[in-house]
Amino acid sequence: MNAEAIALSSLAVVALALLVTFTGGVAYLTAVEWRDRRRREKEQRDR
Repeated sequence: MNAEAIALSSLAVVALALLVTFTGGVAYLTAVEWRDRRRREKEQRDR
């Protein structure tokens, strides 16, 4: 394997790791917002 192939493989792995991290973060924030919205709506109904 030459240096160019190693560099491209490394960049591909880094890009994939960033994509997974970003997607996980968005999913987490979406779930937290959904949970908080349900809690706020429940508090409004209970008043």
